[in-house]
Amino acid sequence: MTAADTVEQADTAPRIRDRRSRVASGGIRTVGMYLISIAIGVGVWQLVAMKYGSALVASPAQTVKAAKELASDGTLLNSVIASSRRILIGWGLGLVVGVPIGLLMGRLTVIRQLLDPYIEFFRFIPPVAFVTLAVVWLGIGESSKVVLIFYTSVFIVTLNTIAGVLSVNESKLRAATSLGASRWQVMRSVVLPATVPHIVTGARLAMGNSFLTIVSAEIVAAQVGLGALIWTSRNYGRIDWVFVGIITLGILGFVFDRVLRVVSSRVLRRYGVKL
Repeated sequence: MTAADTVEQADTAPRIRDRRSRVASGGIRTVGMYLISIAIGVGVWQLVAMKYGSALVASPAQTVKAAKELASDGTLLNSVIASSRRILIGWGLGLVVGVPIGLLMGRLTVIRQLLDPYIEFFRFIPPVAFVTLAVVWLGIGESSKVVLIFYTSVFIVTLNTIAGVLSVNESKLRAATSLGASRWQVMRSVVLPATVPHIVTGARLAMGNSFLTIVSAEIVAAQVGLGALIWTSRNYGRIDWVFVGIITLGILGFVFDRVLRVVSSRVLRRYGVKL
């Protein structure tokens, strides 16, 4: 090792420590802001509960007590597992189908012209409109709920993928073609990498809409799930249970989105995904 290498290492070490220190302090600051935000939210919630009474708004303490009650007999855990399974399966199927369709519609005009009328027609029909038909056609089992989640997800993913394909720089496509790349090579090496950020955005939006759909699906045709829990709580007049179901949905959605963001940022960073 030369003297120059030694000096370079000596200069690099403090920079690495400074960078790590900034990252750590940034993480602590973020957690602190989250805690402050939650504390303010709980405080406002408590004031609203005090103003309107427990018959209309369950207080934080009452909600925690109800959550313990539902958790003690496994109701809450079973509901979380059932809803999570349905959301992940339906959302995953939406990605598997929506991404290829979006890529093809974005690249091939004839396919876009053939499928665009159906995409534009069905995407404006809310999933709740098909709840009754889903139950009649598929029964009250898991299939009806999963299909409704799939219906919610596939159009969002497809449209975002199409937008990503159409936004690819035309000069890159011409350069790849002039170098002798086939259609498949252009799709794999140019179009798909440039479209990944749009696909991730579509996946996040589809995940959010899946949570909107699962409640209506489970209210109509489910014995277990967070939607079914909210509906059953309403029938029994347990406002505190309703609050538990709603808050659990929010927490579950936050966790799912956070996991998706972290995984996408780390695995797909080379494609320009920054969340």
